[in-house]
Amino acid sequence: MGGGPPHGRAEGLSDPAEFVRANTRLRPVPHAPEIALHVADEAVPLWSKTEEELERDDLPPPFWAFAWAGGQALARYLMDAPETVRGRRVLDVGSGSGLVAIAAMKAGASSVLAVDIDPFALAAIEANAAANGVAISTSGEDPIGRSFPKAEIVTVGDLFYERDLAQRLLAWLDGFAARGVPVLIGDPGRSYLPKDRLAPLADYAVPVTRELEDSDIKRTTVWRLRSQEI
Repeated sequence: MGGGPPHGRAEGLSDPAEFVRANTRLRPVPHAPEIALHVADEAVPLWSKTEEELERDDLPPPFWAFAWAGGQALARYLMDAPETVRGRRVLDVGSGSGLVAIAAMKAGASSVLAVDIDPFALAAIEANAAANGVAISTSGEDPIGRSFPKAEIVTVGDLFYERDLAQRLLAWLDGFAARGVPVLIGDPGRSYLPKDRLAPLADYAVPVTRELEDSDIKRTTVWRLRSQEI
């Protein structure tokens, strides 16, 4: 989400890039104002438009159209501690708007691969990268459970909100941690966050919208995944 969570692939899509441009406005991110994103004014109308565009009525919210708390915190962390990603190949999982991927490039990453299986998200990532003057590679394939892409650090913003997804994601991320690849997670305490496996790195009070959250400010932590003990 904050990145944004990966979700079902859309069928029958006409022009995602045009849809993103027509339904969002470029605005600075509240907790990382060095970055601007194409964001929506309201979630529900955009959600309805997305379903109409795809002729479906079962889609999740448009995660790509908002700066979620986990992504904002992780972006802020990377901007404030650029040595975390400087000169490294970054894999941003469930990239959503591309916020964390953009922050990584601005912080000096050698390259970033932003992964999200929503074609609207891929269009948003490309538009947002261009607006911020950075180059980001994208992939619409679901990587979870597959072979490990070449990466020197993995970033995950706000993805631990569903049980099945969280379980699959954690098992896959464990493979990176076991290989010594740092895995950083930004999360405001979603239901399935595996806190017993995480080491806190930084805490932030992140401005969010009440339309999507239960408060105006979400206390959000950036974590590092600890390797699974054998």
